[in-house]
Amino acid sequence: MAGGSKRYSRNNSNGNFQPLPERGPVESLIYWRDVKKSGIVFGAGLVTLVAISSFSVISVFAYLSLLALFGTVAFRIYKSVTQAVQKTNDGHPFKEYLELDLTLSQEKVQHIAGVAVAHLNGFTAELRRLFLVEDLIDSIKFGVILWVFTYIGAWFNGMTLVILAFVSLFTLPKVYENNKQSIDTYLDLVRTKLTEITDKIRVAIPIGKKPVAATESEKDK
Repeated sequence: MAGGSKRYSRNNSNGNFQPLPERGPVESLIYWRDVKKSGIVFGAGLVTLVAISSFSVISVFAYLSLLALFGTVAFRIYKSVTQAVQKTNDGHPFKEYLELDLTLSQEKVQHIAGVAVAHLNGFTAELRRLFLVEDLIDSIKFGVILWVFTYIGAWFNGMTLVILAFVSLFTLPKVYENNKQSIDTYLDLVRTKLTEITDKIRVAIPIGKKPVAATESEKDK
């Protein structure tokens, strides 16, 4: 699909296809709207991460920067020679990129900071709730997740997990988009089973959040 093509979804009320909102640049990359751009970003990112896993970050940054600098200098010299031979005046080959506005506005910085603080506060509150056992079942599930992470940490190092996460970022969203209906069906089944198991545990272990009915009866008293 071309990068500028619009996406459509069926409106359940009348059966007509309605245009979906356009994705941002990051979403366009991970959904492979432009195969060439996504391929370049994915390949460059994967090579960089693999290099960092084998060499120091400083060495990788220095070599990649030297490679990029060599490429831009060689291209600039090539274009200058070409213009001199052909007697043209096309100007600086990177003029378009030199004129790009890379400055961050104060409003944009404040928005990013506000979103980051909101997520940090929510993350801290959730950790406090889990570690201080506000709800026993949720804390037990959190403990199971931590226990699984101990095995994951024994099997993979941190850099390997980063590489796997990067590859998943560029593969799983597209796989889900292409198989959304079948995947959602299985996810709903799993979610229903987990809810049933959780409800049975809550009934068997009367610790945690008070049931809604009990809370309402206490208020009536």
